[in-house]
Amino acid sequence: MKITRNNTRAVAVGRSTIGAGNPILVQSMCATRTQDIQATIDQTNTLHQRKAGVVRIAVDNKADAVALKEIRKATDAILSVDLQENYRMAELVAPFVDKIRYNPGHLFHHQRKKPWQDKVKYLADVAGENDCAMRVGVNCGSVDPAKLEKYDPRDSVSPMLDSALEHCEYLDSIGFTRYCVSLKDSDPQKVISANIRFAETRPDIPLHLGVTEAGMPPMGIIKTRIAFEQLIGRGIGDTVRVSLTLPNVDKADEVDAGHEIIDDIHAGRVRSVVAFDPDKLNIISCPSCSRVENEAFIELAQDVKSMTEYAEEHKITIAVMGCRVNGPGETDDADLGLWCGPQKVNLKRRGEKLGAFGYDTILDKLKVELDAMIENMPSKQQF
Repeated sequence: MKITRNNTRAVAVGRSTIGAGNPILVQSMCATRTQDIQATIDQTNTLHQRKAGVVRIAVDNKADAVALKEIRKATDAILSVDLQENYRMAELVAPFVDKIRYNPGHLFHHQRKKPWQDKVKYLADVAGENDCAMRVGVNCGSVDPAKLEKYDPRDSVSPMLDSALEHCEYLDSIGFTRYCVSLKDSDPQKVISANIRFAETRPDIPLHLGVTEAGMPPMGIIKTRIAFEQLIGRGIGDTVRVSLTLPNVDKADEVDAGHEIIDDIHAGRVRSVVAFDPDKLNIISCPSCSRVENEAFIELAQDVKSMTEYAEEHKITIAVMGCRVNGPGETDDADLGLWCGPQKVNLKRRGEKLGAFGYDTILDKLKVELDAMIENMPSKQQF
């Protein structure tokens, strides 16, 4: 299959270069706790050996940053750091990584009165001083609130696009062009729409592709394949990640999945675009990563999938999220949402908080809500 890639600019990330027609890099993210140094080293090296072009590590506090310094010494992998709410962590981690990812929607959490432009200028300065690239990572569940207010609540793509384009314009204006962009959603069709629209407006900027919270295999791979086939087939995409909910020991399987999808697209084996039915049960779950506060989340996601099989013909979205970073926001848009804390699982019904329950009782509570939702559906959705 002949694909004409978008003529994006070259962006150096460590010893690799993305964009400008270079091979598409497959990324992954460590699921181990960053402060568990040896476990994180082992997983980083496993991902690297399985041909992950970039390995991302989450850093939420100073202890994580100290651990990252030791991890850097023990791996040849190209490293990216995932900054969450505290953008000031950048100066502590930049010396040990090749790329910094920040989320525009998280910049307002600290120093709320400080303009976001000042915060991005700080990040760009730190990146430049430490020979780092950056990724502007916009996520459907954590969009800048100021952008959300501008658009119809039913339009979740335009706020993401607006935020990404605004940050690109500002970075360019201060002379920092060593960056890529990602626009992620758990709905593959929205991922396709957002990235096509962005590429039409800024065809020069490299794009990192992914379906966030794609869930467990095989459906998580199918959702991702839908988006990648439509985007890569159009020449859009310079790096990718397949975000799967997997046990730590299987984390590298998402790297294999990424390479397989890319190889299939280039070979013309585009085969699964009809396998995901948006009018049936849709379970989304975040990829296992170091921010998960209780590893029982992974088993819970698998149990939710098994328990809800009887409802597969109903158009219901269930979100199972593993941490406080993505959990509260991502579950708001689901019909039923679970976000997992250290001891309790928070249950929501269409954004309404229903309570926090133990890991041993949450499935029963979820089934009660699911049955009631099915019972109250219009008759045309019953079967």
